[in-house]
Amino acid sequence: MTVNPLLDFSGLPRFTSVRPEHVGPAIDQLLAENRALIVRLTAEGTAASWNEFAEPLENANERLWRAWGAVAHLHAVDDNAAIRDAYHASLPKVTHFRTELAQNLDLYEKFKLLRASSDFEGLSQAQRRIVENSLRDYRLGGAELAPREKRRFAEIQEELATLEAKFSENLLDATNAFSLLITDRGELLGMPEDVLEAAKEAAHEDGQEGWKFTLQAPSYGPVMQYAENRGLREKFYRAHVTRASELGKPEFDNTSIIVRELRLRKEKARLLDYKSFAEFSLVPKMAGSPDAALDFLNDLAGRALPHARRDYAELEEFSHTELGIHELQAWDIAFASDKLRTKRYAFSDQELKQYFPEPKVLEGMFRLVEALYGIRVLPDAAETWHPQVRFFRIIDSDESLIGQFYLDLYSRETKRGGAWMDEAITRQRFRGALRTPVAHLICNFPAPVGNKSALFTHDEVMTLFHEFGHGLHHLLSRVDDLGVSGIRGVEWDAVELPSQFMENFCWEWNVLAGMTAQAESGEALPRSLFDKMLAAKNFQSGMQTVRQIEFALVDMHLHHDYDPAEAKTPLQLLHEIRAKVAVVMPPEYNRFLNNFSHVFSGDYAAGYYSYKWAEVLSADAYSLFEQNGVLDSGTGARFRDEILAVGGSRPALESFKAFRGREPRIDALLRHNGMIAP
Repeated sequence: MTVNPLLDFSGLPRFTSVRPEHVGPAIDQLLAENRALIVRLTAEGTAASWNEFAEPLENANERLWRAWGAVAHLHAVDDNAAIRDAYHASLPKVTHFRTELAQNLDLYEKFKLLRASSDFEGLSQAQRRIVENSLRDYRLGGAELAPREKRRFAEIQEELATLEAKFSENLLDATNAFSLLITDRGELLGMPEDVLEAAKEAAHEDGQEGWKFTLQAPSYGPVMQYAENRGLREKFYRAHVTRASELGKPEFDNTSIIVRELRLRKEKARLLDYKSFAEFSLVPKMAGSPDAALDFLNDLAGRALPHARRDYAELEEFSHTELGIHELQAWDIAFASDKLRTKRYAFSDQELKQYFPEPKVLEGMFRLVEALYGIRVLPDAAETWHPQVRFFRIIDSDESLIGQFYLDLYSRETKRGGAWMDEAITRQRFRGALRTPVAHLICNFPAPVGNKSALFTHDEVMTLFHEFGHGLHHLLSRVDDLGVSGIRGVEWDAVELPSQFMENFCWEWNVLAGMTAQAESGEALPRSLFDKMLAAKNFQSGMQTVRQIEFALVDMHLHHDYDPAEAKTPLQLLHEIRAKVAVVMPPEYNRFLNNFSHVFSGDYAAGYYSYKWAEVLSADAYSLFEQNGVLDSGTGARFRDEILAVGGSRPALESFKAFRGREPRIDALLRHNGMIAP
């Protein structure tokens, strides 16, 4: 009898073996097994101890989450009608079980007994943290609600899960629904040759002559940055910012989903006696309250706005005098900014891109973490979901296996946009045996054409370093208990610390010099070009900062003091916030919220502020490397020991203070962004 690959937990996920028809039977079996186990664990004869109760529960749930995680992963990176149908068929069952688990009063009472027992103090720090987190999560999951409210809470959870998945699918489908075939080369003046080559290849794959452009990032981004044809830029901009809205195909419209999600999240929070979803969401986060997060954002906005206004005024003046653009529009921003930066600093993104071929970038990134943390990154082999996916292992100085990771760098129509890290397997020591962690690192860079290596922009290099930072947080954990190993149990507004921290190394000569090779000559990045790049580092940093604050503020206000039952729409609220903090005012037809997947199909609802919150932590942490030497192995070992290795086994603030020796300060962030003098 053939074993269902989703039920094979003996090693790595069997991605090439998984078929849509495996999903339902595997999930049904695991759900039945878990429910039977819960009956045994909540029986009077089962002791409320770690070994007899907490650990068996954690292990059973882990099998389910591993299997479901593989399905969700395939839905995100290799989407098709069959896997989408299989995912949706099991999604309500998994969501219902997740809610059922969180609301199980018998489990909650058992955890209370464990917390009150004399055995509790004998548990490890990580185990005590798991127990404390579990008690909090049962309260937040509705375990204390009356039966009627529990039923309503469960209904909300299931509907939200369905809506969030649909939001993401609508966005992917709307993105894929638009393409433009251009047959006149004269319409493509300014476009880089490698972009044109990829567009020609895309048209050829469709059996057509010319150049095919789409709304996927590797195609859309260069059109907006380089196309001299202003009408073409506007056409692509309009298509991009109206994706999944009422201005496009009705079947992909996310407008009603946004309103419904906001109503359901508010109702869910009210069931638990929280005034708003934001208040509920911030219970387990560092900020603690919506007011604290809003105070932070408003303070940062006040510091950044003068810089942003100066940036925009310079861009307007340049566009008018140098480019003949008399009224700067949203579809001109990237194009005009590129021209201004090129003139001011005497280099272009395209010139710089020629120095970052993929093999050299990976080699340099791996060499950096080897120097910092005393580890080695080596090629490895595994079943993958696409031929482009690569696999690596990380070993320690004693040659022992630390962990492994999949690297999926390139954009595809079957893959949702953006970049992210996710768990495949989490570190655990069980019955004396160590299970090492495995991660997925996902990007959406332009795929190489022909036999050439892909060339990365510097921004893409930073994106890769960012996701690898998340990956190292998961992989370098030394915590042996599932609930707080790797990124688990880490406050959501601190989880970006290791990722944003890694981005800083992309601005260091000692790092970049060894990870560059000009595409034609093979020569390393010249110091003179690096100096220009460094001089341009904070180009328009004010505009970039207020843009992130705009996103964070609309997210927080939508989930805190906005009432979805009133006449004001989410779009109107966004306009009000833009009037206060934005310097770039998009056209009326812009429907940004309809593709704000971080908040409406991801984990960042009432949490988008965490990107800036964690940037304070990451910049301040990096400042110690600036003091001691950016490649100092002693500081690297300390970062590994106090931040990466401890995962969620203690509060993030304690980990930060253990590394930095004090509370975090905002100064390093402001200095890195050119808002205060070094």
